[in-house]
Amino acid sequence: MPIEVQSEGAGAPRHGIVLLCGLVLFLFLLFVLRFWYLQILHGEEYTDISHANRTRTERVYAPRGLILDLKGRLLAENRPAYCLALIREDCPDISATLAQVGRWTDTPLPLLTAKYEQDIRQVQPFQPQLLVTDLSFDQVMAIEEELHNWPGISIFIRQRRWYPEGPLFAHILGYVGEAGKEDLEKDENLALGDVVGKSGLEETKEKFLRGVKGINQVEVEAHGRQIDKFQERPSQAGSDLTLSLDIDLQRAASEALGEESGCVVVMEPDTGKLRALVTQPSYDNNLFTAKLSQKDWDSLIKDPRHPLQNRGIQSVYPPGSVWKLVMAGLLLEQKISPAAGVTCSGSVTLGTHVFRCHSTHGWVNMLQSLVASCDVYYYEMSQKVGIDNITRFATACGFGQRTGIDLPNESRGLVPSRAEKKRRFNEPWQRGDTLNTSIGQGFTLVTPIQMAVYVGALLNGGKIMKPGLIETEPPEVRGELPLTASQRDFLVEAMRATAESGTARRIARPDAVMGGKTGTAQNVRIGERRLKKHEMAYEHRDHAWLTSWGKKDGKTYVVVVMVEHGGGGSSTAGPVTVKVYEALFGPPVKPPAQPAAQAGTEARP
Repeated sequence: MPIEVQSEGAGAPRHGIVLLCGLVLFLFLLFVLRFWYLQILHGEEYTDISHANRTRTERVYAPRGLILDLKGRLLAENRPAYCLALIREDCPDISATLAQVGRWTDTPLPLLTAKYEQDIRQVQPFQPQLLVTDLSFDQVMAIEEELHNWPGISIFIRQRRWYPEGPLFAHILGYVGEAGKEDLEKDENLALGDVVGKSGLEETKEKFLRGVKGINQVEVEAHGRQIDKFQERPSQAGSDLTLSLDIDLQRAASEALGEESGCVVVMEPDTGKLRALVTQPSYDNNLFTAKLSQKDWDSLIKDPRHPLQNRGIQSVYPPGSVWKLVMAGLLLEQKISPAAGVTCSGSVTLGTHVFRCHSTHGWVNMLQSLVASCDVYYYEMSQKVGIDNITRFATACGFGQRTGIDLPNESRGLVPSRAEKKRRFNEPWQRGDTLNTSIGQGFTLVTPIQMAVYVGALLNGGKIMKPGLIETEPPEVRGELPLTASQRDFLVEAMRATAESGTARRIARPDAVMGGKTGTAQNVRIGERRLKKHEMAYEHRDHAWLTSWGKKDGKTYVVVVMVEHGGGGSSTAGPVTVKVYEALFGPPVKPPAQPAAQAGTEARP
């Protein structure tokens, strides 16, 4: 008898078809759901990611603004430099690539690796990460030959800062360098690899000089090779800067200083514009725009003459006898008659201490005290006015505070006071401190630029001007001397008399009206006898000052010369000052000789 299995066998295919249809439907719904998730819910996001994989944003660096001298000659320019960068996303072996870069550029691998790891968080994987700057042409040629074997490595050209005059303007211009962590945190417009000012005008005028970066969009294929490029935003070059300084005068002042350590300030009193600002010794700021070697850095910071120091605005010195111009101004303000005098016997005794003068002058009044630079006159007069008046008046004249010059790290100097001595040494003020202060010694410290501003104010109607380095910027008045016109005129006339027949007569010229005040500032305490310059160690020698002004052909200049450890103000600073005025006014011209007959006729009664 046949067995019936048809009903059971027919049910199995039907269940299988239903299961298969259900599976297909599930997969279809899954694909639809995934499609909705990718194309609708996150469609815009993934479109952006896809676009980012296909295109990359490339920064176009803006040329830095040029810096020019008064006559339009270049002081800072831009030159092309080759750089090497790594795009991590395109690099299959970072370690091997860094090792190869080290071999190409002769850079120690630990240094290269440290730089890579330091910068990695600041740069996206698809953006170029700068590894080496300023490649030589030979290095570029060697790298180009092997570049196809090292994906992710690229060479591009950037602008490198160049200073044609090098050390001559180094302290004024400063230098640029790659932006560090602090720079990036302070300025959101900066990115890793950007170059910023690190010193001098490059630092203080950074935003003016920098310019605005442009943007290019680069289309690439799957392996990262460039297919096309189009510009999204062009770069904008930084603004140019025209200085008030003159290359020729700057060079003449530098040559006048020679091998001496010191500075020269040349300023127009009416506007405050600086025509020269020289500091020596100096350094080559081009060293900092490339990769500064450890050897070069060590030679700079270990040099006992401190070439990185801007002596015109950062170094402070006891002013010595040039301070008598300030003291005489105070005496006039306090209504002490210029005719009042004292008898100089060569010294003043206070308690057990003897305060000496460099000579025995006999009876001297205010004018004679300046012309002959008598210390005893100021020892005696300072006891009448007291330290509190000295502190007040000197501060009102601009000492003990910054002049506002557009350079970083300017020093304030120090105007002595009771409170300052108590704060620093926890000691009360003594009468002897007042005597020392009266002749620019003791605790008194000034910068050469402060002295130039003070003398300029005596000449320009009492205006305390900001020292100007930018020719296109208007003059800025920051204060006014607490002196009347007649009091200022007395001090100017005293300086003229000092240049004519006093301690500054070395600078006198027959073809110009000159005024000056010398100063010899003690660097260490002396004993019973004043030692000669050659008898003292260099670091113990006095500082030499000569503060002056000159007028010729309607032009007036203030010239301040300070020579570190130079000895006498007249003997050392004097010849430097003479050469600077020769650069300003030309060699001295003697007036034409009068005919003998005419002279004889005029001589008859």
